[in-house]
Amino acid sequence: MNTASQWMRYTDIREVHGPLLVVAGVEGVGWDESVRIRFDDGTIRNGLVLEVDGDLAVVQVLEGTAAVDPAATALEFTGGPVRIAVGEGWLGRVCNGRGVPLDGGPPVPGRLEPITGSPLNPVRRDPPADPVLTGVSVVDVLATLVRGQKLPVFSMPGLPHLRLACQIAAQATAGGEPFCVVFAGMGLTHADAAYARDALEERSAAGELVLLLNLADDPVIERLLSPRLALTIAEHLAFESGRHVLVVLTDMTNYADALREVSAARGEFPGRRAYPGYLYSDLASLYERCGRIIGQPGSVTILPVLTMPGGDITHPVPDLTGYITEGQLILSAEQHARGVYPPVDVLSSLSRLMRNGAGPHRTRADHLPLAAQLLAVLARARQSRELAELIGPDALGDLDRAHLEVEEAFAAELMRQGFDESRPLEDSLDRAWRVLARLPRGALTMLPDELLDAHGLAAEPE
Repeated sequence: MNTASQWMRYTDIREVHGPLLVVAGVEGVGWDESVRIRFDDGTIRNGLVLEVDGDLAVVQVLEGTAAVDPAATALEFTGGPVRIAVGEGWLGRVCNGRGVPLDGGPPVPGRLEPITGSPLNPVRRDPPADPVLTGVSVVDVLATLVRGQKLPVFSMPGLPHLRLACQIAAQATAGGEPFCVVFAGMGLTHADAAYARDALEERSAAGELVLLLNLADDPVIERLLSPRLALTIAEHLAFESGRHVLVVLTDMTNYADALREVSAARGEFPGRRAYPGYLYSDLASLYERCGRIIGQPGSVTILPVLTMPGGDITHPVPDLTGYITEGQLILSAEQHARGVYPPVDVLSSLSRLMRNGAGPHRTRADHLPLAAQLLAVLARARQSRELAELIGPDALGDLDRAHLEVEEAFAAELMRQGFDESRPLEDSLDRAWRVLARLPRGALTMLPDELLDAHGLAAEPE
């Protein structure tokens, strides 16, 4: 059914319950079908089919059911899923979670595409390669984000994950190639949404950003649509316009909670912690929409941000996300308490595809061995700190004290960074060398002699 004249209209509304309408006498209606709700005064609202049982359909109204008169309301089932216009007209726009403009501009024109997307043919996928540089030293040096990768940020309530997500969205680049960001905020407070708009205003004004904002008091079903709209827009910008697109999704825990609420409204059997049993496949249907296509210049890279309730990494949302994605950036409450920003737990974070995006001809020839040496030194420093707690700092040897000094220098000189400070990768790597220079050359066993010589680390006297 492609035209309005072909849409089936039904008026037998049996029940209005919260945001739900129950309509009888329907035929040929399917789950997740798009619905238009018409009122006698000409007002139109939008809905989505949640449940079908015989000739009964349960429809969630996106704008709510306030002032709905069942006797003066007609439902039109469109015969297909929710669709959205795609095109470069999205760049520089600010919209709500359904794609309705919030910036005072007209609706975005373009070809309509279903927000469910189309899966990439596996044989046409190109492996993720080349970096997306974020301008954040600790990420670029130790957990490089790669074009076509999905790399989540695991955080806890109270940590500055939104600030970090906005900073990355504002600063990220693809080495001079065409680049843009699609930022989808889900379940944000009004204050957080205002912060995101302010932090990303410059990138939006440059026509390099699409901003979708779903607020905490917006309809729950809209929260389920927001990431799908964002990814549909991103796929067109990447695979038809040839851009490298970074999609930032925050907060995916709010998304999963919305999925749980809708599942309960459908009367489905709950799974772990009352989330639906299909939570894994639902998250995968979003995360797996990233990637690159052989022979095409664009890419879609996904940076999902999620909070772990109570800091529990075994909670279903981070647990299942970890199975699907390629690494994680974990934020640390301990680092945050010490005043370090961004408060990344370096030894718990990794990018499994970092070798695909860093090294010779991609970042710098010394990048990978330098990152490996930094991680080895920080692991040794953690052991030295634990030993000092047992036997006292005065009983430590000189090398243990040197490692503790390097740990402090790493936090102060490389990891600590301003909220709006964008560092070139060359600067970040040079800072890493200055941090490691505090150790004797003999302790830097993961760096080849030619690199040590090139950076002025003299050989120790025999």
